[in-house]
Amino acid sequence: MPTYDYICKKCGHHFEAFQKMNDLPLSNCPKCKGKAERVISGGVGMIFKGSGFYITDYKNQKKPADKKEKPVKKEEKSKDSDKNAA
Repeated sequence: MPTYDYICKKCGHHFEAFQKMNDLPLSNCPKCKGKAERVISGGVGMIFKGSGFYITDYKNQKKPADKKEKPVKKEEKSKDSDKNAA
């Protein structure tokens, strides 16, 4: 069920109402009982509230790039091991 924004024409009070899509718009302000009008808003899409949502849940996870190192030549490998031994 969507949340609709309303504004009172009499006192200027802004409020929200959680209504079914086929419900009639509210006509009275809960604060002063003046005439209320539904405000058209741009919408916000989906809002995830609560402790069960994490930023990593919907993040586009890329695999780490394959870092292919140059194959070590046998000569270089033996020189490195000789340096470590000394």
